Amino acid sequence: METTGKTNATNIGRKISRIRELRGMKQETLAAELGVSQQTVSKLEQSEEIEDSTLEKIASVLGVSKEAIKNYSDEAVINNIQNNYDNTVVNGPGVNYNCTFNPLDKLIDVMEENKKLYERLLASEQEKVEILKGK
Repeated sequence: METTGKTNATNIGRKISRIRELRGMKQETLAAELGVSQQTVSKLEQSEEIEDSTLEKIASVLGVSKEAIKNYSDEAVINNIQNNYDNTVVNGPGVNYNCTFNPLDKLIDVMEENKKLYERLLASEQEKVEILKGK
């Protein structure tokens, strides 16, 4: 029983796989960056433990620290997403994804520009009429 719990908690290969997927990276891309085959990456992602030197290289390619890989958990990622992207505040200010301008002000600005354009067009047409009257 104890080994099953430990395997799930410390399966470093699974953690690498999840981080790679979250980064939007395919096994082939990771393999090319590491200079190994895709099959090697697949085997690494099935491993319970990986040498520190290899883990360091993988972490570098994934853009994280090896400690981040070792300490990775889906629950922490979900909590991070909920706290930072649901406009909730837990440990500091929330992320503001609200509109930073008044849409009505923008509409009025566009209407004013449209009015000025219409007035210029009207003045141009009046000039044409005056020129034609003069002939």
